[in-house]
Amino acid sequence: MRMELMSKTSLALLEHAFDQMLVVAEVLGEPRIHQRPLGPATNAVGALIVHCCEVTEFWLGPVALRRPSDRDREAEFSAVESLDDLHRRVATCVSTASRDLEWIAAGLGGGVNGAREFLPGTDRPDSAVVLYVGKELFQHLGHIELAADALRQSLDPTPP
Repeated sequence: MRMELMSKTSLALLEHAFDQMLVVAEVLGEPRIHQRPLGPATNAVGALIVHCCEVTEFWLGPVALRRPSDRDREAEFSAVESLDDLHRRVATCVSTASRDLEWIAAGLGGGVNGAREFLPGTDRPDSAVVLYVGKELFQHLGHIELAADALRQSLDPTPP
């Protein structure tokens, strides 16, 4: 029961983070989701959503469940997808993550991917991988919200 709760709670938090990301993207709209708010050294909202999907897939799949990976992390930050494509990508990501979380909760994880060395601390079980994904998603949700605020401010610099 405890592992089932972990997978359901983890999925609910993951879904919440992605839902909030998509709300921000919808409010910004196209083409602003593709604009880098403070120039080339910052990331566009759409690209950050793509990155979050890839982060989720990478850590739950190859790292926790030993799936092969051909991830191109650098390409994620220059990705340009329509709002509809972002919605589809997120839906696919959440569906895959739901299955992955169930498998992890069932004890099918235990991958030895070297990426686990990037987890904080020295205790790096599958539950640490799941927590790490949640931390990354909410951290990037904050980046997305800040990027959106900067983009809105650049359009109307006068305070309300």
